[in-house]
Amino acid sequence: MFVKPMGILERKDREKKKMRGLILKTAMKLFLEEGFENVTVRRIAERIEYSPAAIYLYYKDKDEILYAIHEIGFEKLYKQQQTILSIKNPWKRLKKHGSNYINFALENHEYYDLMFIMRGPAKKIKEKEEWEIGLRSFEFLKKNINECIKAGYLSKVNLDVAAFAFWSLTHGIASRLILC
Repeated sequence: MFVKPMGILERKDREKKKMRGLILKTAMKLFLEEGFENVTVRRIAERIEYSPAAIYLYYKDKDEILYAIHEIGFEKLYKQQQTILSIKNPWKRLKKHGSNYINFALENHEYYDLMFIMRGPAKKIKEKEEWEIGLRSFEFLKKNINECIKAGYLSKVNLDVAAFAFWSLTHGIASRLILC
């Protein structure tokens, strides 16, 4: 069996992906250990034994690095949320939605901390006209709650208020569990 040798472009793409992963993994660890505000691109570069210029080839600044970590975390959260789609009863689905959120926090506490608890600037989020990756999870929750309203499990409630209240309650429980 003939195995086609990897081309230069494929190898470079693989190396770029590996370097991005190394930068994000290192930055995440430093952000959690030292706090976002105390970490510099220079500090990340020192930890991975590269020059700061090498980091700037991949990310404009540490805000962009944090944004990339947020994207990964929200993608993981959304995938975990999608596992409830097979539950037909909207009320049971909503309860499972909450437990999935809490499980995400417990199983991915580093991401959860950076996504929801640690104070970090939302500069990159503000620069975007829409923050699709973050809002997608909340819209999924709203859809689930709307189906509970239509099925009569919740009555006389404002959808936005109900969704925010459910998220706030679940977030509070998750936060307490991972911080204890």
